[in-house]
Amino acid sequence: MAVIKIRNTNERIEGTENVKQFLENEGVLYERWDTSKLPEELKGNCQINDEQKEEVLQVFDEEIRSLAERNGYVKWDVVALSEATPDLESLLKKFEQVHVHTEDEVRAITAGHGIFIIKGQGDTGYFDVELEPGDVISVPVETPHFFTLMDDRQVVAVRLFIDPSGWVAHPFKDPEFEEQKA
Repeated sequence: MAVIKIRNTNERIEGTENVKQFLENEGVLYERWDTSKLPEELKGNCQINDEQKEEVLQVFDEEIRSLAERNGYVKWDVVALSEATPDLESLLKKFEQVHVHTEDEVRAITAGHGIFIIKGQGDTGYFDVELEPGDVISVPVETPHFFTLMDDRQVVAVRLFIDPSGWVAHPFKDPEFEEQKA
């Protein structure tokens, strides 16, 4: 289950309903998928090949199609990152820049962990959403954010897109975020 940390107050929000309510108030979709459906060889495995990525898509086909139908997604894939990923450090550096998209950024975590850093509405400031297997999040269009890995530095996630060519990150310079990083 996801945990939220609000950066400017150090408040932690835990519990599925509390997390869901907070994110809903911020315009962020949050739901849970049942990862116990995964075959044993895929549970917790973040070093998967293309065949295994297809298997993840098959296991969650019903959930993916439901989410796609509700939100207009037309393409989906699986991304797997771990210490075995070539050039992981430079890839993470690219991810760790605040940006926006012209469509939602959707991740359904099936193994490992990820974290979205999202700029909240109003006085919330930036908050971290720590994700674990089963967590599904959709950061809305034009919402400043970035995605990175947690301490275990590995994740497998289903990504869904409206534009068949995939999303494009548009840099978002924000002095508020730069102050919080220091």
